[in-house]
Amino acid sequence: MRQGGQALKNLGGTVRLADFIEANSDQILAEWVTFASKSGPAGKAMNLDELRDHALAMLKHISADLRTPQTDTEQAEKSKGKSDSSPKAPDTAAEVHGAGRAESGFTLGEMVSEYRALRASVIRLWTEHVGTLTRGADLDDLMRFNEAIDQALAESITRYTVDLDHSKEMFLAVLGHDLRTPLGAVMMASQFMVDMGELKEPHLTLMTRVLRSARRMNQMIGDLLDFTRSRLGSGVPIARRDMDLARIAAHAVEETAAAYPDCHFELGTSGDLRGEWDADRISQVLSNLLSNAAQHGMPKSPVSVKVSGEEKEVVVRVHNRGAAIPPAMLHGIFSPLKLLKSNTAARNTSHLGLGLYIAERIVTAHGGTITVTSSHEAGTLFTVCLPRKHERRHAPVRAGEESGLARRSGDDAPATPEAKPQTPPKAAAARFRARA
Repeated sequence: MRQGGQALKNLGGTVRLADFIEANSDQILAEWVTFASKSGPAGKAMNLDELRDHALAMLKHISADLRTPQTDTEQAEKSKGKSDSSPKAPDTAAEVHGAGRAESGFTLGEMVSEYRALRASVIRLWTEHVGTLTRGADLDDLMRFNEAIDQALAESITRYTVDLDHSKEMFLAVLGHDLRTPLGAVMMASQFMVDMGELKEPHLTLMTRVLRSARRMNQMIGDLLDFTRSRLGSGVPIARRDMDLARIAAHAVEETAAAYPDCHFELGTSGDLRGEWDADRISQVLSNLLSNAAQHGMPKSPVSVKVSGEEKEVVVRVHNRGAAIPPAMLHGIFSPLKLLKSNTAARNTSHLGLGLYIAERIVTAHGGTITVTSSHEAGTLFTVCLPRKHERRHAPVRAGEESGLARRSGDDAPATPEAKPQTPPKAAAARFRARA
């Protein structure tokens, strides 16, 4: 029998699928390459070795899997994805294939289509060779083959998405860092011209707007850099010093009130408010929470800030009246890039949806917790609990884990999740630039 210009090997008699794949891997790979070469611009630009990638190793692994006895329990575990490669295990051929396709510029859909074509080619060639499939061994082989393809596809997709997300985050980090220099020049020049006092209207007003806009951009870039630091595993850096939270809270309220002149803030303090924290980072947490309350609070309704000292921790409560946060959004409120609808649409223009995420990361790095409750009757209340002193723990929260409503960690810099080696940062950033 001849398919696609290559002859299939006649094994005679009853042919198990594993034997067929092993004996006819060249023909199967030829069809794989033909399909991959037509998968968009990336496939057309690749040579034969790049197109074949690790397909042969995957076929050998599938053949070995088909020959391995499998219990009903093992089959059930595999169907639930519990037999997929673990983070500590060496890279599988499917994982390396996923990483290679991400680097080569394949889309996720194009990579999935490769597996669909591989599945169809193997089943078609095998059934044409053996004729009608029989109950028992043939159907068992077919089920086991589909399971193996699904497992390989899951491993490839996981590695593809991890590498692509890493590339995006590296791109954001490089972009944010590189924007700092030209933006700094704009801020310095505009500040100098305003301070000189020689500008007349309307030039003074225009230059003041430039300076104000540059400062907002600088804050957004700072949020972006904090986001990428936390996502890439280094965590939000903090430097602990003995400080008075009452003074920091007063400054944060004063600055936020200047940014939101139509909003009234009420600050109340009680008890001992000293502790070992990073003053700049805690100020950032308070500013983010106050800005959030000002944006989403009811007009002309005050934003309440209460800071109370307890025996081992200091508790900060920020409360505002207004539309309640929908229950479906509460669980992921501290996830990145979450933008809630504010009472004034224009207020969202200077924010990326990173404020609450960064606040949660900073609080977690201090070993504290941040929670939120929201209802139409009681309003929205954010509660931050900060231990007065740093107590190192054995199981810190990892920097890349998804945020919940409350987090607790004991290390200044959350530990990096165990992961397999990623694409080098420079190459990853360059690859994402090429995609963009």
